[in-house]
Amino acid sequence: MTPGLRGAADATGTGVVLQTRGLGKTYGHAVALRDLDLALAPGEVFGYLGPNGAGKTTTLRLLMGLLRPTRGSAQVCGYDAWRESPAVRRHVGFLPGEPALYPTLTGSQHIDYLSHLRGAEPYPSALVLAERLDLDLRTPSRDLSKGNRQKLALVLALMAPTQVLILDEPTSGLDPLAQQELHVLMREHVDRGGSVLLSSHVLGEVQRVADRVGLLRRGRLVAVDRLDALRGRSLHHVRATFDVEVPASAFAGIDGVRDLSVGDHSLTCAAPEASLDRIVKALGQFPLRDLTCTEAELEETFLAYYGRGEDDAA
Repeated sequence: MTPGLRGAADATGTGVVLQTRGLGKTYGHAVALRDLDLALAPGEVFGYLGPNGAGKTTTLRLLMGLLRPTRGSAQVCGYDAWRESPAVRRHVGFLPGEPALYPTLTGSQHIDYLSHLRGAEPYPSALVLAERLDLDLRTPSRDLSKGNRQKLALVLALMAPTQVLILDEPTSGLDPLAQQELHVLMREHVDRGGSVLLSSHVLGEVQRVADRVGLLRRGRLVAVDRLDALRGRSLHHVRATFDVEVPASAFAGIDGVRDLSVGDHSLTCAAPEASLDRIVKALGQFPLRDLTCTEAELEETFLAYYGRGEDDAA
């Protein structure tokens, strides 16, 4: 653990490295974030999901002390994110959504400069990170491609030994090999006892590395769950054909059934795993000709949460 790290605990007494309570941010009448309660445990990757404009970047800026909250509080590594933001930054590796680099400085010069700001010698790990991400540190940042600028920003965020990584859309512009290597680097950080808060609008990216996921919509956190639990409730697509016409009422009362369509000797619907037993029993009342049941992509399951979250917020 990083030297000087304060302890923190949630309501159950379990250690946490990041916690928000009723955190909110408004700009006049516009609400960017409302009543966020979130905790990040040691040794986990938390995927912070939501469409563009949902409030993900606002959250991360509040955690880094770059914005003052309108209400509520946030603690990172035991420090108040706003009042003690310099201490927070000593314990966090931060990648902003739009990294700002000095155009005339090379990658090596960026490393030297930021190491000096942290009061340290240039971090040897920076050279290792650059090699693993296939980044040439001799080139001025203005001459780098978008993907290589993102690699340099990642090297600068990951090079110091920190307890927490806060990464805003970290794979933006990266090629598939660099994305894969970044996922490995995040897992290595967690295996050493660190934690990662990873924001993204792409579920397929997050599901490769996250332990838990939170879903943000219109500034409100509408769902938090473990990824394995979410997979357990994944939607399934059911399609059946019959020798006779069947009434839709035989299936309409089954909990969890979505997009039910019955007609022309066929039935189609989507349903969570927990509803499949009742669906099969209902299908058994009629002479079946064919039946298929396929698991939906995890992204579709999460989009189902989006819909319910929006209704709850309304």
